[in-house]
Amino acid sequence: MIKDKLNIPLDFLYTKTPSLIGVDICSSSIKIVELSESTKKNSYVLERYAIEPLPINAVSDGNVNDMEAASECMRRAWKRMGTRIKKISLALPAAAVISKKIFLPSGLNEKDMEHQVEAEANQYIPFAIDEVNLDFQVLGPAPSNSAEVEILLAASRNVNVEDRVAVAEVAGLKVVVMDVEHYAAEMAFEQIRMQLPGGALDQCVALVDIGAHVMNVNILHNGQSVYMRDQQMGGEQLTQHIQSTFGLSTEEAETGKINGGLPENYESDVLIPFRESLADEVYRAMQLFFTSTQFNEISYIVLAGGSAALPNLGDAVATRTQVKTLIANPFAQMTLSERIKKRQLQIDAPALMIACGLAMRRFDPS
Repeated sequence: MIKDKLNIPLDFLYTKTPSLIGVDICSSSIKIVELSESTKKNSYVLERYAIEPLPINAVSDGNVNDMEAASECMRRAWKRMGTRIKKISLALPAAAVISKKIFLPSGLNEKDMEHQVEAEANQYIPFAIDEVNLDFQVLGPAPSNSAEVEILLAASRNVNVEDRVAVAEVAGLKVVVMDVEHYAAEMAFEQIRMQLPGGALDQCVALVDIGAHVMNVNILHNGQSVYMRDQQMGGEQLTQHIQSTFGLSTEEAETGKINGGLPENYESDVLIPFRESLADEVYRAMQLFFTSTQFNEISYIVLAGGSAALPNLGDAVATRTQVKTLIANPFAQMTLSERIKKRQLQIDAPALMIACGLAMRRFDPS
């Protein structure tokens, strides 16, 4: 593989690795999930998970700004989990990755395919080839030409990969897979799709991940992404509204948002307007999807990310969009170990989509 020529393996598209845990580094926290195989067919056991808050600005816009703080946070989360597994799967934000589908003649041997992919990559990557980690996967025969195969190419600058690997190494962990956040979320989404009537066959489902700063809208049709858009809105805006309305520090506002204890008018003056604004953003994203694709219907909306747990957000989105809305829980059909507190998992599950998908890489046969 081309990635073997590089200093750090960038396995976006994965080779199966045993004894692996998924670690999601986002701007507000580090989340770790450990899964094991269940005795039930195509099912898993949620063994452990942890969410450890990051110091403010330690990670922002997908960049690690304070490696020491991020490593210490990861070390605490891993220790609190009580696992012995030190091999981990990480992910890069989509903004740090160049993805492209290309077509090559079928029948190429591996070496010739590597050369062809590298030549094609030079057309799409605005950096020298030795400055990037590059990987590819054969998706199958080209849809419109049986003499070609469809290839998914993924590349990221070395520094994006190296920073995350360094965070893990300082924490005493070893990175064996580097994925892409939206690929990991799509893998976890398969656990949710099984919960929908008929597996949502031939229907569009909007996976809306509401992070601290960005709301990612990924529309999937039969589990395949057909549209993706980022909108600049997230839970940090609610924190700022709480700060300005009640004269609190960032830490006090964040604590109040999560644990309660804010003034009585918090819901009417801050939470409800924010909830409505989020619902409006989801509605606008849907309209953009309809006008820019051949699709004209979305059957379900699945809300993920930390802000998805806001009280009554699902109802607000369903009312605004007139689409059935669910709060993401990829663990709903999994077996839970005795360590897991079910009530707390209901709150945390929407924020664990990416970490869950990364943990599932352990079982990916590709």
